[in-house]
Amino acid sequence: MSLKKHILDLRKRKEKVEMGGGEKAIEKQVAMGKMTARERILAILDQDSFTEYDLFVEHEAKDFGMDKKQLHGDGVIIGTGTVYGAPICVFAQDFTVAGGSLGLMHARKITKIMDHALKMRVPLIGINDSGGARIQEGVNSLAGYGEIFYRNTIASGVIPQISVILGPCAGGAVYSPALTDFVFVVDNISKMFITGPGVIKTVLGEEISMEELGGARVHAETTGNAHFFAESEQECFDQIKKLITFIPWNNSKKAKEFPPKEPQFKGNLEDLIPADPRKPYDVRDVIRSIVDDGDFFEIQELFAANIVIGFGRMNGQTIGFVANQPLVLAGVLDCDSSDKAARFIRYCDSFNIPIVTLEDMPGYLPGVDQEHAGVIRHGAKVLYAYSEATVPKITVILRKAYGGGYIAMNSRHLGADFMFAWPTAEIAVMGPEGAANIIFKKEIEGAENPEEMRQLKVQEYKEKFANPYVAAAKGYIDSVIEPNETRNILLHALEVSVGKDINHPDKKHGIPPF
Repeated sequence: MSLKKHILDLRKRKEKVEMGGGEKAIEKQVAMGKMTARERILAILDQDSFTEYDLFVEHEAKDFGMDKKQLHGDGVIIGTGTVYGAPICVFAQDFTVAGGSLGLMHARKITKIMDHALKMRVPLIGINDSGGARIQEGVNSLAGYGEIFYRNTIASGVIPQISVILGPCAGGAVYSPALTDFVFVVDNISKMFITGPGVIKTVLGEEISMEELGGARVHAETTGNAHFFAESEQECFDQIKKLITFIPWNNSKKAKEFPPKEPQFKGNLEDLIPADPRKPYDVRDVIRSIVDDGDFFEIQELFAANIVIGFGRMNGQTIGFVANQPLVLAGVLDCDSSDKAARFIRYCDSFNIPIVTLEDMPGYLPGVDQEHAGVIRHGAKVLYAYSEATVPKITVILRKAYGGGYIAMNSRHLGADFMFAWPTAEIAVMGPEGAANIIFKKEIEGAENPEEMRQLKVQEYKEKFANPYVAAAKGYIDSVIEPNETRNILLHALEVSVGKDINHPDKKHGIPPF
């Protein structure tokens, strides 16, 4: 056979395999409002940058009639490409081939590209669209999942790992996304659960739809398993590409710097916050007023909204923001918001991203439900994450900083490099009303007019403690600043901190309050 015929033969083979499960299966995929696996990869990567590997891999199963079935690519596509010119590894499960089910060779393809990503120190994007373990391959399928989970764990904190749920992701398959850094979901397309509606009905007698059990909105709002929610696949891919601009390629680098831009905000920062400390405001307005171009990329926007996390840039440098949100539950810390904040802090620390904390909260959320849900353990995660982090850590107290919340939100006592406070800051063991009722209980009860005496004592407490100057006098606050000085003060603090070097005692690893 001549070389030309060999080339023609190769092209025919590639064309056949690239059709995945065939035209009918592709038509069915499109009818469900979904792109094909190959289209998804090409939509994320730069044009003409994708190089595929293991195109001709086939399964080796022989039982239950599998020896008579040909599964092109064994239901998964792997390869490398670029995003904004930088290299990246990617895999996408192909639902048109045996429902994207995971067998041994399918898993080996995924682990191969995972190993490549770790070895080359580049990000990994995994697109999940699978019916789960391939039952006909038995324990080989389970072994495949285990090998993937192991690599997810080894790569954690070394390279960014991004999971995209664009179809079903059930049973053991859900643990790989759970081990990655960021999970993206799309409304009415993404489904994640350990046991499906059928099993739940059989075992518990409860009827529930797939969407209600593990749909995109459930994981974005309720469980917190998803970090980004989109209305369409294209919106999801745009979110992924924007995220990639904010994060470094591996833990030995810093995120790419962009040309500095001034904030879009032109007013007085002090006008954003009400004079009455009991009135709420949107802390995201404060963040947007100090970041370059007003561009704040929020993470887990729909989950535990009493705390806000996300990325912005200051002077072109990526910064991680953690901020209490007075609009929701007065910005308190509870089980979910503690988990949300702690995980983000550890991500920023792993990937050399400085952390700016904006504090305005009355403490931890009280109540039987929270206590029984383990708020002690969950709340301690924030303390652990801040204490452990070695990147530059800067805090600005905007208003309330009470009790354990003051300590938890990156206080000087947990290793904050710089602590600033607005004149509106109230730093105390507890709020003035509650404190006055305890400290001056006898005087209030013995007064001719208890309510008038209570108000006098509340005011006395405010003057003595509910301000930033007591903490500043003890050196716990580095400087009390005007709101309009915030951006410049932060820029200076970040510049001073650029060479920060700190080493904790040598140990295998700590034991966080998981």
